[in-house]
Amino acid sequence: MVDHAPVSGTPLGAEEPISDYDRIGGGRAVSAVVDRFYESVLADPQLAPFFVETDVNRLKRHQVLLISQVMGGPADYDGRSLRDPHDGLNISSNDFGRVVTHLVTALQEASVPGDVIGRLGTQLGAAEKDVVQAVAD
Repeated sequence: MVDHAPVSGTPLGAEEPISDYDRIGGGRAVSAVVDRFYESVLADPQLAPFFVETDVNRLKRHQVLLISQVMGGPADYDGRSLRDPHDGLNISSNDFGRVVTHLVTALQEASVPGDVIGRLGTQLGAAEKDVVQAVAD
């Protein structure tokens, strides 16, 4: 019989796997990445018009929750589906690609390991079908 830790169910003496969220420094690190990401996106002349009538602080809070959840953090993203807030914005695959580039750059600037960036990119890349609505770039 194997002894187990009372809460996690992990055998005593075994190490808990560390989440990507914890690996990069938790909530403060995610918040810093999101701040840098939106600074970059809002400075991009192709993307800035999408945010003219947007409460960016509210959007940042939602983005922190979403990224935290995807990275295995304690946050529960309870925002709308990604399709709803992007509906009618006529976002192209080129626009989406630019957003991804800004996010990857913000993550790299924060020294997030490449394997973590790759996993996050895979998860968020799956959302492209919910965000992109323009037929052609």
